Amino acid sequence: MNKAYLSLERHFARLSSLNDALGILGWDKEVMMPSGAAERRAENLAMLEGLRHEILTAPIMADLLGQADAGDDVWRAANLEQMRRQHAQATALPGDLVEASAQATARCEMAWRTAREESDFKSLEPHLAEVLRLTRESARATGEAVGLNMYDALLDSFDPGTRQTDIDPIFTSLAASLPELIGTVLERQKSLPAVLSPTGPFPVAQQEALGRRLMQRMGFDATRGRLDVSAHPFCGGATHDVRLTTRYVESDFIPALMGVLHETGHALYELGLPAQWASQPVGQSGGMTLHESQSLLMEMQFCRSAAFAGWLAPQVRAGFGVADDAAGWDAASLHRHLTHVEPGFIRVDADEVTYPAHILVRYELEKALISGDLALADLPAAFNTRLHALLGLSVPDDRRGCLQDIHWPAGLFGYFPCYALGAMTAAQLRNAACAANPAILPAIGQGDFAPLLAWLRQNVHGRARSASMAQIVNDATGKPLDASAYLNHIRRRYVDRAPDA
Repeated sequence: MNKAYLSLERHFARLSSLNDALGILGWDKEVMMPSGAAERRAENLAMLEGLRHEILTAPIMADLLGQADAGDDVWRAANLEQMRRQHAQATALPGDLVEASAQATARCEMAWRTAREESDFKSLEPHLAEVLRLTRESARATGEAVGLNMYDALLDSFDPGTRQTDIDPIFTSLAASLPELIGTVLERQKSLPAVLSPTGPFPVAQQEALGRRLMQRMGFDATRGRLDVSAHPFCGGATHDVRLTTRYVESDFIPALMGVLHETGHALYELGLPAQWASQPVGQSGGMTLHESQSLLMEMQFCRSAAFAGWLAPQVRAGFGVADDAAGWDAASLHRHLTHVEPGFIRVDADEVTYPAHILVRYELEKALISGDLALADLPAAFNTRLHALLGLSVPDDRRGCLQDIHWPAGLFGYFPCYALGAMTAAQLRNAACAANPAILPAIGQGDFAPLLAWLRQNVHGRARSASMAQIVNDATGKPLDASAYLNHIRRRYVDRAPDA
């Protein structure tokens, strides 16, 4: 490596600190910020995004990137590649567009909170129209600079290297199999004996305490993060300061609990990234498909397993002060609840069988919005039509339709495919992990995540962005990503009712 490369590391370390500040401000906006501060916060975020853009696009950066040599070190070479990628994307966008986008999304997110609560798409539409306009402008400029169409440019920002041509065959296979599979699962479920439900209410304080205990059991370091409440569950924050959120209802403890386990999967990934590269691009996570695979691996693959339910049941009874022989609180009943399949309106509460249908709907809609084939005013009707076609549901209002997710108000077009791809990746990773170490599932049955976490640290977390998502998945599982492992998992757990599924 030479002096130019070392200078770049210092510049990107500054950018990393700025990114951390933006992460904490963004978390605060969703969790703690009083509503009256929204306009000023939008200005703050826009100014900091503009400053980040200025540093990344300064003339000296182009000079240094042209002169830099990372030598023979694989990690430094990958770091330099990521630096060049970030620089190319940034220089494609003028600074005023970056700041305008940051302001528009911050305002739109605040408007979304009220619109969602009141199921009022019309009130959000002008704000969302501005976000969509600026997103399309940014995608067009970035795409022209790096040789991609608009939607691929958006995909690449969340999942480097992923293209529609990669996704479409996988999603086509999924869409062809899913409706019949859902029908088969529902028929199989009807043949099972009735199951008693735990009776509430379930006080929020007890739900929160239970969630915190499970987070730490999974390996979460409470000295390097925290759990809070937000309108939409998420994991964010900063390097070595991971903030995650859930949301509670007193009538049912499972959605919040599963939300905590899901977001803890994200947090464990962030906390498992190599510390020596924490301030450099190569030290970041390997894209959002891998990120979603980590949350879904925990929540869906392992924490809804019969093995984990056997350990979890007494923890839940203790958490809510219920007697060991209380009806509906045993391990078998809990497992039935965790694996109950029922088409529903809300994506984040969906079971793992019907969940991909929600993503297929959003994938088609956001592609049409970006291309201009779908007018924004027609989004609610288009959303309702597509959800009915895949799940047979008639959406009663926009709160449970196109307003339920924060992603589009936040300008996160191109993110949704990562959820379904993440579910498929999670299935492949589970197979590979359990084949490599057969002790993993029995350990999960004892509430011990250490063997699983050790495998993930070596095969996923510790690799950060030193290789592409596709390479990491192939290396870890021995094959490229496809839908087969996920579909086989669904059949084993929900059709065959395999005891180890």
